[in-house]
Amino acid sequence: MNWPDETARPRSPDEPCFSQPGSNICLDFHGDPMRARLVIFSDGNHHMALQETLRAFLLKFPEVGDVFYVTTPPRVALQMLQAGCLNIGNLRLSITPHVFISPPAVLDQLIAEKRMTAYQPFMHSRGVVLLVRKGNPKNIGGLRDLLREDVRVFLSSPVNEKVSYQIYTDCLRRLALHEKISLDFLAHPPACPGTSNVIYGEAIHHREAPQALMDGRADAALVFYHLALRYQRIFPERFDSVWPTGSQGNQHCDINRFGFGLVGDGGPWGSKLGAFLMTDEVTSIYAAHGLERAV
Repeated sequence: MNWPDETARPRSPDEPCFSQPGSNICLDFHGDPMRARLVIFSDGNHHMALQETLRAFLLKFPEVGDVFYVTTPPRVALQMLQAGCLNIGNLRLSITPHVFISPPAVLDQLIAEKRMTAYQPFMHSRGVVLLVRKGNPKNIGGLRDLLREDVRVFLSSPVNEKVSYQIYTDCLRRLALHEKISLDFLAHPPACPGTSNVIYGEAIHHREAPQALMDGRADAALVFYHLALRYQRIFPERFDSVWPTGSQGNQHCDINRFGFGLVGDGGPWGSKLGAFLMTDEVTSIYAAHGLERAV
């Protein structure tokens, strides 16, 4: 059910909103914004490594009290910063980050808007895999299986998650060229005839992809390796993953890179976090979650 606005103060149509119809679960907003002395806006697909990193940071600096951090698609975090607020269902958050973590194109935009003066490369992904249900009941092993009539494929939203969608579809095209096959569904916009075996996420694919498999709406989902690793660790009885033929080691796939920078002066703790993000400890944390240090 798509609930109507029920706030006492009517919201401005210019204010960005973020919600998922039928759900009141906001898993990508973390911490206590009233207590936190450090606020971070981040892209979401590395949320599991960021959580462990920020816990380690709080152990070193308990006086921070709490870290409030957002792990949404870059579009949402950018809109939230630009507007100074975000409406989540009937909750309105008015908060500004001290640190922004995102792909370079987003950080370049923040520099152009003079919200940030510089940023540093941070981490990158290790490629793309196919997430499947435990035991791989459809025996999906590569791109050719994605063409089968009995296989439905999940992709992130081409409208609301353009960065991941572009990486995933570019990877599919390169792999298809390498294997000399044609993935016709890539030639059609979403919802056009000929794409009935493809379903698309709506807002935040790192939550939607495993749910689509569990709901039986998809048989395989194209996700970053580190996302599949996360799902297999926290739901070991539900998911497996397979490397598409030829993709292991990123021979034919772009990787997802992201950096970080201070918004304004970064507040009292932004610079300290920036220094911590560059330590060997954080490199090890991200490596354990399937990501690598960017150079």
